[in-house]
Amino acid sequence: MELFEQLVALGVDVDSAMARFMGNAQLLEMMYKKVPDSLNTNSDIIPHIDAGDISQAIQKAHTLKGNMGNLSITPLFEAYTEIVNDLRAGNTAAAKEKLIEVKPVQDQIMAVIKKY
Repeated sequence: MELFEQLVALGVDVDSAMARFMGNAQLLEMMYKKVPDSLNTNSDIIPHIDAGDISQAIQKAHTLKGNMGNLSITPLFEAYTEIVNDLRAGNTAAAKEKLIEVKPVQDQIMAVIKKY
């Protein structure tokens, strides 16, 4: 599948995700296609940080961390893990910086998924 090949090229561990989905490529592809909606729903983390609503920022970042981990979207899983840890430690500046840094990678992965 071309989608999986392109995701692998961007650092996604498709083999691990495929094992988690018991080899069901169709189901895995369907789940990947839901990721853009999840990101749209949970992407407003910086405004929550700026508004001082850290618990909401943590909740949204933690949701994304879990979604990315379940689908082995490793670059985003690692970034959101760091973001959650920074937010929990009260280091909002570092969390915001990581959110900005990961955005181009996230956009690249989403562009590939949206093509299919």
